[in-house]
Amino acid sequence: MLIPDSAMPVSAAEPQMGVHKTKLPIAIIRPNRLQPRKYFDPEKLAALSASIKKHGLAQPILVAKDGGDGSYELIAGERRLRAAELAGLKEVDVVIRETPTDEDRLGLAMVENLQRDDLNPIEEALGYLKLMDDYKYSQAQVAELAGKSRSAVANMLRLLDLPEDMQSAMREGRITEGHGRAILMLKDPMERKKLFSKMLDESLSVRASESIASEHKNGGRSKSTTAKSPDILDIESKLMRIFGTKVEINVAKFNKKGFISIHFYSLDEFEKVITMLNKC
Repeated sequence: MLIPDSAMPVSAAEPQMGVHKTKLPIAIIRPNRLQPRKYFDPEKLAALSASIKKHGLAQPILVAKDGGDGSYELIAGERRLRAAELAGLKEVDVVIRETPTDEDRLGLAMVENLQRDDLNPIEEALGYLKLMDDYKYSQAQVAELAGKSRSAVANMLRLLDLPEDMQSAMREGRITEGHGRAILMLKDPMERKKLFSKMLDESLSVRASESIASEHKNGGRSKSTTAKSPDILDIESKLMRIFGTKVEINVAKFNKKGFISIHFYSLDEFEKVITMLNKC
């Protein structure tokens, strides 16, 4: 196992063998070269900095001795360290871990970020890939480390097949992991690009994005074998943008009668649909 149970609670109050708590000057702590997290939201960082300035650092960061020059390398807690420096602190509470291997450094950083839900999907996928490429972990071992199913890890890794502009949008929170999976439903790069642009321009929900991707996969046809006219497809698309969820229009071929189905996937979505219908 990459990280023994005794090392998992990096903020544990009691010292452990090879681990102790102290204060260190921020100036002698350098970033973790293996940190999987690359994007730090400026607004969230500023909010954390304001909180630290008012209440102090609620939890120590994890560091390791870095050679003989008296410096330390950050293992986990870079967001807190950056915010503390932004708040004007000169020193911070730390937990010092005795010379972990590079594998430990990456694994500890991954676990801390995953437990705090700090990594965006692309950073998480890159962290998994690094464990597999550099340390020869299998998907099953990565899944065990992350506390996720193998299929969840496989789906996360597939996000790295997206072009860089789409990965950047996911890093910045403009689209979600669910949007990325909807894009990957399409094989044609141009269709992927069109759907991506539509997501950004029209703030499509994940469900609406999946519905559009599914429609494209079926050649513009509904799940039934009956082709829909361009006018009907256009109206469906407009209704999906309005309601933010999947909408289907079914029209009988001969008598032109039919019905409209508005899909919902949670009580919140149902209430949203009802609210919008009441406004009509």
